[in-house]
Amino acid sequence: MTEDIPVAEAVEVPALVRAAGTLLWRPSPQGPEVVLVHRPRYDDWSLPKGKLDPGELAAHAAAREVVEETGFEATLTRPLAQVSYSVPRRTGGLAPKVVYYFSARLRGGEFAPNDEVDELRWLPLKEARAELSYPHDARVLDAFDESRSETATVLLVRHAKAGKRSEWSGDDALRPLSEAGREQRDALHSLLPLFAPSRIYSAPRVRCEQTVAPVARDGGIDVLSEPLFSEEVYSADPSAGVRALLEVAAEGGTSVVCSQGGVIPDLVTRLADSAGLELDEVASRKGSVWTLAFRPGEPADGGQAPDPVLAAADYLPDPLA
Repeated sequence: MTEDIPVAEAVEVPALVRAAGTLLWRPSPQGPEVVLVHRPRYDDWSLPKGKLDPGELAAHAAAREVVEETGFEATLTRPLAQVSYSVPRRTGGLAPKVVYYFSARLRGGEFAPNDEVDELRWLPLKEARAELSYPHDARVLDAFDESRSETATVLLVRHAKAGKRSEWSGDDALRPLSEAGREQRDALHSLLPLFAPSRIYSAPRVRCEQTVAPVARDGGIDVLSEPLFSEEVYSADPSAGVRALLEVAAEGGTSVVCSQGGVIPDLVTRLADSAGLELDEVASRKGSVWTLAFRPGEPADGGQAPDPVLAAADYLPDPLA
């Protein structure tokens, strides 16, 4: 599918154009309302989006673009959808473009017309779908509609680099972040707050605690120690580790859990298998993040509160990779 951009105004683009955008929404008594923006350059109605700057992550670009185009500040909830289409090159032919969309809840701000967007509308989903200029944007609305039952997001973080275990002579639980790990920690410090977590859990490892400490400090949040997220305790009873993660999700809202490479792939796989989700690969690079979205489970026999169920799992690689 080709976005209807006048060829005379098209800019020369690389082999793959990478962009990010948001499905910005706010609650209302009649249901959620979403933002559509009008771009006078193309005379179209679409969702806020823009190209990634060099070295920029999709989540950063999504948060930046929503401010630049709408004036609104938003809290990211989770990756929502990925759409692909083609854009014209100045020199002729087409280049592929991929846009990574995030669900984002309005936090504040005020719209003022600007060079990119001259008009903005808050619309219910049905009206927004009818107003959109491009079918691929409607798929993003559909993905958001399907996500409305979700009540929790868990950002499952693998700790940043801490050097080689063989080169550390002390208690391995006390092994600190390396210089490269501190750089990863700083990158995560710029990423995780975009999701505005309200709780932070960590395996009782110095490297795990150091990875999330800046986010906790800036957010005024205590880092809660959970041994079940450490490799030794998890491997002895994986079911208990899964239960601990589900208890975090049952609290609702957005939480951060920092764990280890011997835990995360198995934990995510078990959650996905239980929910019937198929994942192509369960990677877990140091400094990476899994965004795990949960919906309420079906009521259990005996009146017990149901466990949350994994609704979506998206992998955000090491931000410095």
